[in-house]
Amino acid sequence: MELKVINKKGKETSKSVKLNSSVYGVEPNDHAIYLDVKQHLARKRQGTHQSKERGEIVGSTRKIKKQKGTGTARAGSIKNPLFRGGGRVFGPKPRYYGFKLNRKLKALARKSALTYKANEKNIIVIEDLKFDSPKTKDFLSILKNLNISNSKSLVVLAEQDNGVYLSSRNVKTTKVITVDKMNTYDILDANTLVLSENAIDIIEKQFKV
Repeated sequence: MELKVINKKGKETSKSVKLNSSVYGVEPNDHAIYLDVKQHLARKRQGTHQSKERGEIVGSTRKIKKQKGTGTARAGSIKNPLFRGGGRVFGPKPRYYGFKLNRKLKALARKSALTYKANEKNIIVIEDLKFDSPKTKDFLSILKNLNISNSKSLVVLAEQDNGVYLSSRNVKTTKVITVDKMNTYDILDANTLVLSENAIDIIEKQFKV
């Protein structure tokens, strides 16, 4: 697939880029996408939930009644989980929800996501973005020229640019990342994928496995 390079004013330039079919034209694997998105969301979970078991409850450990002859169940202390205010049985404990995925599977998932965007014609290649100083107004102007100001977009840069990042920070519909931070969830979550011209080669080298 060949795409024209667009400038900041939303006009086509004389330049064009060819998207590698081994990255943007693979047979999409939905299960790989599912696993990669699941891992991404799992790693974002804090996992700080915790409940108190009977040994952590503040209270007396005195045996509250005799062992036999009461006609009811045995009870060791007021902290018994069966009593109100007692500990919780098998309650949640702090844990890490992330899990491992093979590198090739993650690459397949991201290539599948890029293929979906290419097939839907939702990829825009823009000239290298450079801002001398952060200015949200200028960034919004670029989005308007590209006709994506009212939809979710993901802007991918070859390397970190604080001017672009700070200019886009308050724009809720747009997320700016570098190639090394690309993930399946962000690609699919955006309606339009905006790739910086000099990011194309880096993406192909990173995902061509």
